[in-house]
Amino acid sequence: MPMTSISYLWRDPKAARSYRTGVSLHSHTNQSLETLEFVASWSAQYALARPFMRSLEKRSLDRHGIRIDWHRSYWTPPLTPKLAFDLESGQIEKLDLAPLVSITDHDNIHAPLLLRSVPSARHIPISVEWTAPYAGRQAFHIGIHNLPSATAAQWIETLNHYTANPSDARLTEILAEVSSQPNVLVVFNHPMWDLYMIGREKHNFLVNEFLLKNGNYFHALELNGLRNWHENRATRKLAEQWNMLLIAGGDRHGVEPNANINLTNATSFTEFVHEIRYERRSEVLFLPQYTEPWKHRILQSTIDAIRDYPEFPEGSRHWDDRAFHPDANGEIRPLSAIWPKGRAPRAIQGIIAMARALGRRPISSSLRYAWNDSDELQFALGDQEAV
Repeated sequence: MPMTSISYLWRDPKAARSYRTGVSLHSHTNQSLETLEFVASWSAQYALARPFMRSLEKRSLDRHGIRIDWHRSYWTPPLTPKLAFDLESGQIEKLDLAPLVSITDHDNIHAPLLLRSVPSARHIPISVEWTAPYAGRQAFHIGIHNLPSATAAQWIETLNHYTANPSDARLTEILAEVSSQPNVLVVFNHPMWDLYMIGREKHNFLVNEFLLKNGNYFHALELNGLRNWHENRATRKLAEQWNMLLIAGGDRHGVEPNANINLTNATSFTEFVHEIRYERRSEVLFLPQYTEPWKHRILQSTIDAIRDYPEFPEGSRHWDDRAFHPDANGEIRPLSAIWPKGRAPRAIQGIIAMARALGRRPISSSLRYAWNDSDELQFALGDQEAV
């Protein structure tokens, strides 16, 4: 019988005192390639955005010979692997806990491999967030933590080959194979997030169909620190329905540390994996930043992505160093290397300036107040500690 306990630090400041270790799961670094396909989907939904997008695409093609390709373009989060590791570790250490950090960039393991050369991070698990297309209409994100060092690169090749050549039968085979690794943790990340916006009913149907076929190969469902209360509440109901464990997953992309962690007395990541997999118990702690209005937190994460960081290493300082698109020859390059005269067009500069302005007072404070959701507060105060 799975046993998940959920606590909230703002309600119980002593929640972590009986534990030795805090575990940060699911966060991203500048090694994570984040698709920009959502820009096309978002603009298609809003009538006011369509003329601007058509004008932008036409101007790019007519003036510079570059056809905008949202499918191949992407951005990377601002934090380097070491900065991300230190941010997550530091938050846990402030709770007087020993930190365990599992970084899960999209579909690659560059960050943990780089970090293993750093003395303070040499024991970091090799982990990944795998993008798994399903049923030709949706994609699910699967957290795979603590891959064996000797075969991790081969596993990434296998996972990425599937992503490029999806087959539902092959997906089940891969999940069975990776789950059979005794020290690997397999998590269904943010299962109730309709990633491709196919509609809630269709998405829920596919999630349940997917779990019917593959639920035995997952060790937990994720309570996501960057998704809203209502979605996480739905994930709790899904876990009850399928008799599954719940686990923390912050999903940090910006510079705010993960909004939830797992508490444990394990002294190594492998020991923690065994606690989840075989003892089937999980202690999730939500941290104070989760009480901020969800829309406000998403805005802040977005602003983190487009801010400049002059103190960061070269190549990570400016937002257009961290956004990539094919040039006129089809070669993927940073936008900063593609712009005419090395500067973004005025229209783009204006959009970036307006977005940054939303993150500054008094506008930011006003938006935070406007977005405050009493239902979220009621959920936080009225929820039961155990499920």
